[in-house]
Amino acid sequence: MTLNRTQPPAFQTIHEIQLPAVVSNRLDNGIPLHMITVAQQPVLRLEFIFDAGTWHEQVPGSAFFAMKMLAEGTASRSSAQISEYIDRYGAFIELNSGPDRASLVIYCLTKFLPDILPLIQELLNEPTFPEKELDDLRNITLQNLRVNYEKNAYLAGVLFREKLFGYDHPYGRSQKPEAVEQLTQASVVEFYERVIRNRPFQLILAGHATENDVLLINRVLGQSPIRTDTLPSYSAPIVVENDAVTLAEKPDSSQSSIRLGRRLFTRSHPDYFRMLVMNEVFGGYFGSRLMKNIREEKGFTYGISSNMPSFRQDGYFLIGTDVNKENTQQTLDEIQKEIHILQTVPVLEDELETVKNYMAGEFVGSLNTPFEIADRYKVILLDQLPADFLTTYIQKIRAVSPVDIMETANQYLKMGSLMEIVVGGK
Repeated sequence: MTLNRTQPPAFQTIHEIQLPAVVSNRLDNGIPLHMITVAQQPVLRLEFIFDAGTWHEQVPGSAFFAMKMLAEGTASRSSAQISEYIDRYGAFIELNSGPDRASLVIYCLTKFLPDILPLIQELLNEPTFPEKELDDLRNITLQNLRVNYEKNAYLAGVLFREKLFGYDHPYGRSQKPEAVEQLTQASVVEFYERVIRNRPFQLILAGHATENDVLLINRVLGQSPIRTDTLPSYSAPIVVENDAVTLAEKPDSSQSSIRLGRRLFTRSHPDYFRMLVMNEVFGGYFGSRLMKNIREEKGFTYGISSNMPSFRQDGYFLIGTDVNKENTQQTLDEIQKEIHILQTVPVLEDELETVKNYMAGEFVGSLNTPFEIADRYKVILLDQLPADFLTTYIQKIRAVSPVDIMETANQYLKMGSLMEIVVGGK
């Protein structure tokens, strides 16, 4: 059979998806364990999720360092011994810290879970935060920060969040070299003792998981005492600066980094899906209007995009690009022009159908592995979204109309409502 390359392959429009169920259990000490079984390969990912983000910091940087230092030494093992033990079983560990949460993630073959679990329990319950390893991590962090602060794009992102939420707000706070230099071992230990040790957490088990694995996890982790006292959270208000435009001049820079945006809402907001589709049309993918205008037609940039980051308690809309300094103002004008078109001219059905098909395909493509499925479910479990958020995701996208997009653009992208950050010059 001869392949006719002039004819595109047949395709089928995606309207719904089928996902494996989440089986939720509780360990003997009350810790929730959510299991997602996809028996593709004999591998597991076990994720420990703590309410231990920057929301609970009393000293800037202590949340990040407390989490990162868990694998740098325990009462019975050095950092090198911990690494050697993990390598012996072909496992891999990740330690993450963010504004809302912190997590410890372990990947391993199913058969090695009995060997790995006692080590994880040791990391959580017996870390020693050795001074040498803390100094090493501090130096690495400082080197990275000093390099990043020389980059226009990084500095623009820092300024944007600070202006949007406030310098001291957990969503506006960024690591500062001076704060990292001043951070003490005592502050890191204090955060661990107050926020992590014996605090409740959630477990998400994904992969070739069985009930026997749940029983094993309960035997090892379900017997530890869990504190029941309430952990105070950050309560200071968001402080937004009045300046709608911020220009950070860098005379030696040939480029400018542009950030435009505003506070928005979380995934639970009734306008979330309308805004999601509007964003995709505007700047959410490679074929978006911003890309066609500013990259393909004007040639001002290699890439421009818009997106909708979402946290537990807030979210924002962000447009970002890097351009030659002499094209800065024209780029800003073209962005405003595209916003005006979105507000006044209905999106054609062909363009909207292309965007919806792309979004549906991208969504399904993000559910190929058990770990990707677990990541999607994690958002629902932790942000307390409706149980059908994932299964109705595509239907809600397809329900958005051209009128919905115009109304959403007029409501959330009003002239003067977007904060402007430029690092470089105009």
